Formats: sequence, structure tokens, C-alpha cells
Amino acid sequence: MLSGMARAGGLAATSGLAAAASAAAGGLAAQLLPAAATAASRLLQRRGAAWSVEREPQTYKSVDDIIQDHVIVENLEKTREAAKDPARIRDILAAAKERSFLTDHKPGPSEYVQGLTYEECATLLNVDVANEAIMNDIFDTAFAIKQRIYGNRIVLFAPLYIANYCVNNCRYCAFRQGNKHLERSALSDAQLREEVAALQQQGHRRLLVLTGEHPKYTFDEFLKAIDVISSVRTEPCGNIRRINVEIPSLSLSDMRRLKATDKIGTYTLFQETYHRPTFKYMHIAGPKSDYDNRVLTHDRAMRAGLDDVGLGTLFGLYDYKYEVLATLMHANHLEAEYGAGPHTLSVPRMRPADGSDVSLAPPYAVDDATFKKLVAILRIAVPYTGMILSTRESPEMRRELLRVGMSQMSAGSKTDVGAYHRDDSPATEENLADLQGQFSLMDHRPVNDIVVDLMKEGYVPSWCTACYRKGRTGEHFMKIAKAGNIHNFCHPNSLFTLQEYLNDYGSEEAKKVGEELIERERVVGLSDSAQDLTKRKLQKVNEGEHDVYI
Repeated sequence: MLSGMARAGGLAATSGLAAAASAAAGGLAAQLLPAAATAASRLLQRRGAAWSVEREPQTYKSVDDIIQDHVIVENLEKTREAAKDPARIRDILAAAKERSFLTDHKPGPSEYVQGLTYEECATLLNVDVANEAIMNDIFDTAFAIKQRIYGNRIVLFAPLYIANYCVNNCRYCAFRQGNKHLERSALSDAQLREEVAALQQQGHRRLLVLTGEHPKYTFDEFLKAIDVISSVRTEPCGNIRRINVEIPSLSLSDMRRLKATDKIGTYTLFQETYHRPTFKYMHIAGPKSDYDNRVLTHDRAMRAGLDDVGLGTLFGLYDYKYEVLATLMHANHLEAEYGAGPHTLSVPRMRPADGSDVSLAPPYAVDDATFKKLVAILRIAVPYTGMILSTRESPEMRRELLRVGMSQMSAGSKTDVGAYHRDDSPATEENLADLQGQFSLMDHRPVNDIVVDLMKEGYVPSWCTACYRKGRTGEHFMKIAKAGNIHNFCHPNSLFTLQEYLNDYGSEEAKKVGEELIERERVVGLSDSAQDLTKRKLQKVNEGEHDVYI
């Protein structure tokens, strides 16, 4: 597939682009947007369809220098033979594990080679998944790095969709403008309160809030919704303590407005695919079709003070090897420019979406073995970041992926507007035509079942939000995480939130399994004084105090 990688508009290309692209999707990567679609996109933006208009022109690094196509292609080509050498692979893994902490390094530009260089990453990507011994070495290294930095905690959250109007026409998405089957809606304030209350009654403290891009649901309305979400309270002590957002690309001025709410944790935006020709083909019309503007969105967030940002790639649109290296490049750019790489990486695979032919037959479908491999390599390449696992994966696959480095996961998810308080049926491939979600899901377990499963597997479910609320964000957070010291904060705090969940929302089974887990975990890796502090604060939680943290 490497010979099919290219860049549109003067980007470097390797031989065989048309052949590889045609074999994957009828030449999709070689196609350019029709003139009519380009004109439609411009017209939509002129008419104010874009959510956010730039009022503070800035100078940014060239996108072609951020995502360097020729470097990606060259590294993947030149490391094919090295990937067959077990000794070379083990040397790379040993070096990556040693570099996963930076305690022996001076802070500075060298930090962004903390995990893997591009050549090292490309070498691992070229490893044959059929080589079981080497793959197990990669998996073990990824898990060891995750455990060193984040321990056995798994952060839980739920996505909350508040509107599905959208002017963009993305071939893989059910919310796209061209999908006439989808019933469009936006939550009223009263409905939004019901949704949040339903989520709180499941035990959620952390939400990822999402919406489409359309003048029928404006950015001003979204800001109001954030206020509504943060104001909801339910018995016994339900409240949302961290609001992360995955919303359309914003201008610098609107990033400042989002920051000014003082209610936002992480700003996430998916590039979807970093491969220019594929991006152009997949995004037919709308503001989202501007590749460069989308790449630079995280720069604007950083400059506005939203220093926890999330990157995301939708695997299945293009060759996974290209996407992983491009993601690493984007992470390195943020690290070099702003002193903090991405707070999170989202790595979903494409799933069937209503009315989307592309989603039913992804042009570069990623099988389970390859997906597990790319997740492990991303953990090794960007060791300090939180990696998010969605309910697009089955319970069995999620268990596998937790063992190769995932640190956050959604629980009890629904992807249609208003579905939590209506308690609709989950979205599956079988009932997809009757549902209104963004895509189908594969893990339909309620939150309590996921919590019990995690604890039985030896993980500590966590709803901790202390770092965000104590100002441990951006560069400050990264310095703690990269030095391996985040465990001293996160481990006790995760136990406090788990105990709180068990007291307020846990089933009898959850309480039994959880109490045994907490008793074991409250002494793990902590000094005598820290153990004493943890014991005292757990006692406060059991006496009815809420929101206890260090």
C-alpha cells in the first residue's frame, strides 16, 4: 500500500498511487473534489454555515511541514527489511521503554522523541502481525509503559450528543448533510437536563460532549448548553466534574470564548485521515473539507489557553501505517511548539453508519490483529498520552486492547441525540436502519457491568477529575506524566472515586468486588505517609463525604 501514498497539490508522491487507491476504493485516493462540490463548500462558508469565523488572523507553521508526507513514505519504505530483524525490533523496544520516563533528560525539544523516532515507529509498523513472538514483545512493551506511567487505572466517561444538524458531507458519517433518512434534532435545555441526569444516575462524572456543525445549532447555543450541563445536580450527589468536547473546528477568538467558560477539560478534534487525497475524497462539502484549517485547529486551541487537546484518526479510511506516523508527527509538532503533546489520542475503527456505503465497506479495513498492533505502537510512540477506547469495539476486543496500553474508555454509550433519557435500544448492525446514531456500537453493556468486569480483570475504574480542577493541565500535566509521577496523584484519587461510585450507584456484586480491590490497591506503590493519607480520605468517603481528592 505504501506505493499508493501521495499528497495532493504538489505533495511528494510515490509510484503506483492510482493502482493502490483503485484497488482499495475504486480510485478514491486519486480523485479530487468535483468543482461543484468545491464551490458548494465555499458557498456554505460564505453564507455563515461554518460554525466559527476567524477574526484574529495568525501566522502558523505550514501544514506541509507539520504532516510531512515524504518523510512518512520514505521511512515506511526504508524500514521494510529492518522490520524482519528480531534483534533490531527488540533494540527499539528496549530503547523505547528506557525513554518512557525522562528523569535523566533535560526538558526541551528532545522530549518529543520520548517514545519513538519516525524510523523506529515505521520499523514497528512494518512488522508482520503473523510473527507471534515479536508481536508479543511489542504488546508487552506497550503494556509495561502504560503501567509505569498510568498504572492500572482506567478512566471512564460517556459521550453526550446534543445536536445532529450538520452542513458537512462526510462520506462515512450518518450525520452528514446528504443523509435524508436521519431525523434531525437538537436538545432543548429541559431535554439536556434530563440527559445529564440520566447519565449521573449511571454514575458518570465525566462527559464528552459532541455536536454537528450547522447554523441551526450555533456555537452560542453550544456555550449555553455547557452551562446547563454543569448546573445539573441529582441525588445522592450527582454532578458532572469534567466536560470534554468534540466539536467543530473553531477560530482562535471562539477558542478563547470556550476557554473563558472555565468548564472545559479537553478539546478534541479528529483529523479523520491525514492522507490529503483521501481526506479530499471523503469530505465532499462543508467547512470540514478544509484540510489545512483542520490540522491547525489544535494550534488555535493551544494559543487560546485550551492546553489539553485530543487528536483522533478514523482507522479504515486509509493505510493505518501512514495514519499512525502522521499522528506521531502531529503530536510532535504540538510538543515542539507548545511544550505539551496531545492529552488524548482516540483510535476508533470505522463502523457501519446509517446511509453510508463507505462505512459498510471501509477502503482500508483494519482487522483485529492489525488494530491491536497499531494501538500498541501508538502507546509506545506517545507514552505520556491518554488513549481512548470506544464502544465501537466488542467487550472481548476491548479487554484485549486494555492489555496493550489503553487508559480511558467510554461506558454505556449512546450516539443518538436524546437517547439516554429515552433509554432507546442500542445501535447495532442489525437494527441500524431504525436508529439515528452517528455510527453503530458493539459494546452495549451498562456501566455497572463494565465496572465489575474491569475490577475482575485487575483494573481500577476511575472518574477522577482532580488534575483538571487543580490546574494540572497542558505542559504542567505533561511534566508530571512524563516523569512517571502522575501515579502519586491518580492512584489514590481513582480509589476515592471508585469508593464513591460503589457507595452511590454500585450493585451488590460491584460493592463486593470493589471493596476487595480497594483494600489491595490502597497500598500499591505508595509511601507510608501516602498510604495513611489514602486510608483517611477513603474513610471520609465512606462517612458520606463526596468529591474527595488530592
